Amino acid sequence: MQRSRLTLAALSFTLLIPATTLAQTTQAPGATVAQERAALARATAQASAAQRRAQEIEGRANLAAAAADRTRDQAAALAARIQKSEADLRAGQARIALIAAQQRAQAHRLALRQKPIVRLTAALQQLARRAPILALVEPGPVSDAVHRRIILSQMLPIVAARTRDLRAELARSAQLRRSEEQANAALEKTRADLLGQRQSLAAMEQRLRVAARQLHETAGAETDRALAMGEQARDIGDLLGRIEDAGKMRESLMRLPGPTLRPANPGAAALPVALATPAAALGAPSYRLPVIGDVVTGFGELAASGARSRGLAIATMGSAAIVAPASGRVAFAGPFRGYGQILIIEHAGGWTSLIANLGALSAAVGDEVRQGDPIGSAPPGSRPQIVLELRKGAEPVDIVSVLR
Repeated sequence: MQRSRLTLAALSFTLLIPATTLAQTTQAPGATVAQERAALARATAQASAAQRRAQEIEGRANLAAAAADRTRDQAAALAARIQKSEADLRAGQARIALIAAQQRAQAHRLALRQKPIVRLTAALQQLARRAPILALVEPGPVSDAVHRRIILSQMLPIVAARTRDLRAELARSAQLRRSEEQANAALEKTRADLLGQRQSLAAMEQRLRVAARQLHETAGAETDRALAMGEQARDIGDLLGRIEDAGKMRESLMRLPGPTLRPANPGAAALPVALATPAAALGAPSYRLPVIGDVVTGFGELAASGARSRGLAIATMGSAAIVAPASGRVAFAGPFRGYGQILIIEHAGGWTSLIANLGALSAAVGDEVRQGDPIGSAPPGSRPQIVLELRKGAEPVDIVSVLR
């Protein structure tokens, strides 16, 4: 009798487990799933933006009359395609991480749903061992047998419902496994496409460099002067200051009027007037981030060195494509102490960009680059960080405020 009552109590307790309890206990892995969804959304948005840029540049290339301009546009379009593939790769990795997080959450739910089913099955087995006829000869009130029949009739629909839920969770597990296989296959295809695109861009950049060397005989001397400034500079701030001074000198020389022929009537000659300030000097240039990735250090935040950041640190993938954030002239390209390979671009109106920690450079001192032109690549390895600074004169500027 005591054993029978314990079985009835166990059954009653199992039936009283509310569904909300299971729902509450399955919320633990939800934060990870939400994070992976956010990462997937960011990567998808970056891929869409890169796709739009590639289409715009390809349209410009189709309209270019000169072969040299068309080749430059084709290289820029290919760089945009590469950045789209890099964003697609990040999206694929985020998708696989999301599926893995969903699998963990689903396994957690499955384990929780299995527990009451196991308890119900064990209780049913104990009751099934007792033939109804034995209730007439065993000690104990007849009410126990009545209670068992009532509880059994109540349990059957609950067992059926929970079994259906269990089958649904198992089907969800199979679906997640298929999704994982498809995502892995898509990721491998994206990797292969990206490798081919990078090889094509490297060959195109080599042709552009050969053509540029033939056109610019003074490029070697200009590069030597820039590297000499890098050796003389105490730090990156000093280097930027020297480049700014050299740029001002160059602009002043360019603004000097050429030789003036002696007029027939010297008294009627007009006096030279100062050139008007260029319109571009009134505001920041059209600006964009040069690489696909995640901003890990913002303007004014504490950097790993403990100093306040004067720009952005962007974590990207190894060998990621780097493009010009805005149009301008390359004032420095080469290694600098503690910054790896760096590139300094002078923009109109006294604006200057510094891009540091590059692995390879494809732009040279004196090159006129347009926004989106390929200028280099990130170092190989896992999540290298590209440093980007924008300055107006000597003052660092918050890049986020000028992104367009």
